[in-house]
Amino acid sequence: MDLTEACLAQIDNRLNAFRHVAQDAALCDARRVEEAAGRGEPLGRLAGIPVAVKDNIEVAGMPITAGTRHLARGVPRADAPVTARLREAGAILLGKLHMSEWAIGATGHNVHFGPCRNAWDPARIAGGSSSGSGVAAASGMALVTLGTDTGGSARVPAALNGVCGLRPSGGRVSNRGSVPVAWTFDAICPMARRAADVAEVLAVIAGYDAEDPASIQAPVDDYVEALDRGAERLRIGLLSGWWLDYPAAAVADTVRSAGAALERAGAVVEEVELEGHAEAFEVTAELLLAEAAWFHRERLNEDPDMFAPDVRTRLERGAAIGGPRYGGARQRQRIWRRRVLETLAGRDLLLAPACGIPAPLIDESDPLETTVALTRSISLWVLARMPVMALPCGFVDGLPVGMQLIGRPLAEATVLQAAHAYQQVTDWHLRDPSR
Repeated sequence: MDLTEACLAQIDNRLNAFRHVAQDAALCDARRVEEAAGRGEPLGRLAGIPVAVKDNIEVAGMPITAGTRHLARGVPRADAPVTARLREAGAILLGKLHMSEWAIGATGHNVHFGPCRNAWDPARIAGGSSSGSGVAAASGMALVTLGTDTGGSARVPAALNGVCGLRPSGGRVSNRGSVPVAWTFDAICPMARRAADVAEVLAVIAGYDAEDPASIQAPVDDYVEALDRGAERLRIGLLSGWWLDYPAAAVADTVRSAGAALERAGAVVEEVELEGHAEAFEVTAELLLAEAAWFHRERLNEDPDMFAPDVRTRLERGAAIGGPRYGGARQRQRIWRRRVLETLAGRDLLLAPACGIPAPLIDESDPLETTVALTRSISLWVLARMPVMALPCGFVDGLPVGMQLIGRPLAEATVLQAAHAYQQVTDWHLRDPSR
């Protein structure tokens, strides 16, 4: 009960992180958990933990907008599989969170509901499209949040707000009950300050869903047990060359320092090259936007002005990609995936910067140009369908910056293991924007 009340008290409308706050229902659910605990009844692994959910994921009894005023879904009567699992585990659902329109865009701008503001500086962008998910987790409005990530939509706000955002392997978590961007690339992602909290939530929401065509039937690891394995004997490739040349110098320095911290924790860290990033970035955009344009084809044909100008520009780019070009992009995707796997040969993880710059000012952030700047080393990992986590690794000019840990397919446990080990020897994740 105390945790729920504390989170509700932290909700700050000035940051525009929430679209809907279910205060009465949350307090009622928290009281029910407290009473069950008092009677000695068995509790779920997330009993009493306050969670908030991005507003493109269905929660029974809460409105869903997907960041637009044009979604005619009303109030869902049923939970998405992920929210149903959260409830079954005893989590307290606080409400729905701000997002970019239709989950397209990395800034957190939204022409319908206004911008979401960074937890560390309200004049700066929160990142997107899971903007409210990053801000709520960073500022204590929720202990854990769910975002979604198609081309970086959870990892960008995680990096810019100083929290962890884990994009699981493709198909590891059911996407059913969420509004899609691009079916091949969509992923529902747990976000929190601590890697250990992310592991607890992933343990609840991961698993096969026979009704989701993208879901994969594979054993689910014990993500929480993996946290105690430490970093010893982990082999990590620190991506060098372009990967450390393109970011702001201070951001690259924080990532190098993160590699040194992992070495102190027992890992073996060595620099490694990975070519083909520019082509992979372009291929990601082409495939993702082509699928998004198909999903929005009727809206785009019948009423293109319903979209924000930047969203419409992206969808029109996707609509212009013909079959032969799409087919060629699929082959280039396979080549990139093979190249990443070859770079991982003999290694457990890769280490790279997340966003190349700290959060820019809202008033100086063009949605199209800023999205490119923020996602250059983030979006292309979705091509390889591998797990990747953004987590805080330092501050530049008083603003958090993040790194990424990239793992082998379905190796979320190893990603979480390394992230937790890193957080045992650093305190970036403990920094509080309210202090």
